[in-house]
Amino acid sequence: MVRRVSQSLVAWFLLWDLTLTAAGWLAAYYVRFHTGLFSVHRGVPDFALYLRALPLILLAGAITYRFAGMYEIHRLRRFREELAAVGKGVGLMALVVMAISFARHAQHESRGAMVMFTVVTLLTLLVVRRISWLGIRQLRARGVNQSHALVVGTGRLARRTVRTLHSVSWSGIQPVGYVEDDAHRGAGADLPVLGGLAELPELVERHHIEHVFVALPLNRYADARRVFAALSQTVVDVQLIADLPAMAGMTFTTTQIHGMTVIGLRENPHHGLNMVVKRVMDVILACVAIVLLAPLMGFIALLVKLTSPGPLLYRQERCGLNGRSFMMLKFRSMRVDAEAAGPQMTGANDPRRTRLGTVMRATNLDELPQFFNVLWGDMSIVGPRPERPVFVSKFAKTIPNYNARHAVKAGITGWAQVNGWRGNSSLRKRVQFDLYYISHWNPLFDLRIIFLTVWRMLFSKQKHAY
Repeated sequence: MVRRVSQSLVAWFLLWDLTLTAAGWLAAYYVRFHTGLFSVHRGVPDFALYLRALPLILLAGAITYRFAGMYEIHRLRRFREELAAVGKGVGLMALVVMAISFARHAQHESRGAMVMFTVVTLLTLLVVRRISWLGIRQLRARGVNQSHALVVGTGRLARRTVRTLHSVSWSGIQPVGYVEDDAHRGAGADLPVLGGLAELPELVERHHIEHVFVALPLNRYADARRVFAALSQTVVDVQLIADLPAMAGMTFTTTQIHGMTVIGLRENPHHGLNMVVKRVMDVILACVAIVLLAPLMGFIALLVKLTSPGPLLYRQERCGLNGRSFMMLKFRSMRVDAEAAGPQMTGANDPRRTRLGTVMRATNLDELPQFFNVLWGDMSIVGPRPERPVFVSKFAKTIPNYNARHAVKAGITGWAQVNGWRGNSSLRKRVQFDLYYISHWNPLFDLRIIFLTVWRMLFSKQKHAY
């Protein structure tokens, strides 16, 4: 029944999408040529010409929308994935239509109308998808359109899987029980154990199961193979829950090499064209920041000189890309003899700070000179915060994957910082967020972090920096 509902959803989405596409095409013609908002130099083309092109538009839409993944109905799919699919589908459809129009020498098809059609179609599809997505989530959260699931295992990973499924009630995936052999059954399970591994096909049939989550620890690889073999003759969706805590936040990819499946655990996106894009963004944004903040930096420099003896700037060795050292700039916020006894971590009520330094460190204004580090290529605007070599060697011995942070340039701000993990907060959490950023980098992610940094500086009351 649920699979038939999913097929109906696909059919309805396709029908709605094509209807809105047709409406967008006709609306673009009307707005472009009949509203008086745009000048018409070569006369108004016959409406029949645009009407005759409509079947071709809809055919292109049906193919490209499907190709872009707009009709992949996944219960755990996030809306941002939906946005990406719709954007890709409409973009491909527009390119196909323009290519066909160019090949046919269709002079009557205005480029302005084509742009308008693309924008209108994209916006209307996104609005309808958003409304539909929210509606489906609400219905599923209220118990409509539910899908039953089994969880293989009863250990820590299996119980966490059940808790997670309960927390995403909008998915409509309802776990009904565990599957586990007697020798491995754990105590205190929140759902009943419905049977052993050998009974899986029967349990799938009896409980109308559509999803099986295999949540076994790594040392039970042989049992996982038994599960996959038992389910090979069924039509259920099978998901493997990775028991890899140290790899949290990594992206997993699969590649076929001569029949051999290779699983990529971590692919660093910081190479090739991506690095060119990031460097261009860094230079442009750093130049803009320096120009806009020049009066503020000048005022801070004057206050530093007036309120305490010593140099204006503080240069400190930090570890950057590939662990190489560089000299990071900051407005001096401590006394000149602050480290006469050797390197020390800064803490609350640190007596080494100047009065102005206390304010600057709490508001991050002492970090502003690092925009020059960005221009010189030592740092990026967004990235893991750099640490001093003496502390890096110490942390690397106690915190797993700490040195993996040096796969990219250090940043003025980062994903860990905008999530509150900065200053005296948990180093392990900071590393976790830094590694997530490295694995999931894209230009929009950087812009999001920059926006959140400004927002936190202006409105957040959370204080970790000293």
